[in-house]
Amino acid sequence: CKCNFISFLFLSLGTGSNILSALQDLFWLLKSKVEKQLQIFSVLQWVLTFLIMGIACTLILMYILCTDCWAIAALYLAWLVFDWNTPKKGGRRSQWVRNWTIWKYFRDYFPIRLVKTHNLLTTRNYIFGYHPHGIMGLGAFCNFSTEATGVSQKFPGIRPYLATLAGNFRMPILRDYLMSGGICPVNRDSIDYILSKNGCGNAIIIVVGGAAESLNCTPGKNSVTLKNRKGFVKLALRHGADLVPVYSFGENEVYKQVIFEEGSWGRWVQKKFQKHIGFAPCIFHGRGLFSSNTWGLLPYSKPITTVVGEPITIPKIDNPSQKDVDFYHSIYVDSLIKLFDKYKSKFGVPDTEVLEVN
Repeated sequence: CKCNFISFLFLSLGTGSNILSALQDLFWLLKSKVEKQLQIFSVLQWVLTFLIMGIACTLILMYILCTDCWAIAALYLAWLVFDWNTPKKGGRRSQWVRNWTIWKYFRDYFPIRLVKTHNLLTTRNYIFGYHPHGIMGLGAFCNFSTEATGVSQKFPGIRPYLATLAGNFRMPILRDYLMSGGICPVNRDSIDYILSKNGCGNAIIIVVGGAAESLNCTPGKNSVTLKNRKGFVKLALRHGADLVPVYSFGENEVYKQVIFEEGSWGRWVQKKFQKHIGFAPCIFHGRGLFSSNTWGLLPYSKPITTVVGEPITIPKIDNPSQKDVDFYHSIYVDSLIKLFDKYKSKFGVPDTEVLEVN
């Protein structure tokens, strides 16, 4: 009976090569599941960083001041005072942090891809206009604040600086975390320093539409807030920094948002926040942590493809007139529209779609 059982077992499992094949399939299945969980974790930690890290770190620091470990918090606060102006002077980037493996899992969750269309000269400085904002600017972060999509290999000799709200750099711990990725405040002092006192080969990425644009982002919609956004053009003229249009296909697809109509109480509240605080609170949702069929904070895993367009040569004019600003702004708008039209069909946008410029 024992021999019959063994014979039956081998017949059921087949040959040794089949068993090995089955075990390999099982191994790759388990590895795939582990990688998916790591991707989810990598995105979740960034979402929580974006939403609550600044406030959480501030509260924790205040709590430590009231405990027996108050000296640790006091030392950090002393360091904070000493280091207060570092974000305005190019920050303190860390290639180690930018190359963390976690960012590769972050990239693969969507996935996110960076497309280069033209070479950039290391003898020039640049201002990248990033469009659209989306809810969190996930493509902007992954492509320019990490090395997950190979920005340093695709643009050798170019140092990218992603510009974000200056208020983030008043938050303890968060400021240091942001600076390690090469993120800087989106204010005149910081941009002036990078473009005038940091040599050449710098690229400042400005999400031009800002909070106003985030209020209108929704899946299937391709619109940018740009008509009256001319400050970045004036900065480019003052420093002779070339303008580079950047469009991120899929940025609006990863979250769903409740859009309040103009004149509604909801839009009134959003605009008040935007005016006085610098950001606009959005009511949005993605997928749940354990299922894509439930609501949650995780973005949907939709492809994001960021296309870096052709640089526009900008002359250096110390005091540009409004006519100068309007002229180069119109060139920039035209270049952005051409970039969108050229690549839209390649990245899932219908040929009939028109970029809406507000």
